[in-house]
Amino acid sequence: MVAKIRAACSALPDVIEERAWVGTRWKVRSHTFAHVLAVDGGWPQAYAKAAGNDGPISLVTFRSQGIELDVLGRAGHPFFRPVWFPNIVGMILDENSDWDEVAELLTESYCVLAPRKLVDLLERPGAQ
Repeated sequence: MVAKIRAACSALPDVIEERAWVGTRWKVRSHTFAHVLAVDGGWPQAYAKAAGNDGPISLVTFRSQGIELDVLGRAGHPFFRPVWFPNIVGMILDENSDWDEVAELLTESYCVLAPRKLVDLLERPGAQ
C-alpha cells in the first residue's frame, strides 16, 4: 500500500517523502499532505480512536476542503474525520480500495497545501 501511495505522491512537484513518528508522510514545503500508517492493537491510540478501529488496519490521512470535505466527512467507512486539523480526513485502506480515487484525493490534498505556483503546474481535469 505504501508503494501505491508513494507512486501517487512522487508524481507531484517538489514532494518530500519522510518517515513520520509512525508510518510515512509526504510533504510539500513544510506541510504534510499525506500520511500512511498501520494501526494494530489499538496503537497508535489517536489513529485507532479516530478510525474507530483497533486494527490491524492500514490508513492514510490527507487534507480536503469545501464540499468534498463535507461529503467525505459524512460518507462513513472507509472515511473518518480525525480531530487534530479541521480539514483532515482519514481513509482505511484494504484490498477493496479504489487506488485511482486514492490518487485523486492525495492530489487534491496536495493542492490544498501547496503554493499556487506548484498547483498551477498540475493538469487536473475539472480544476479551475
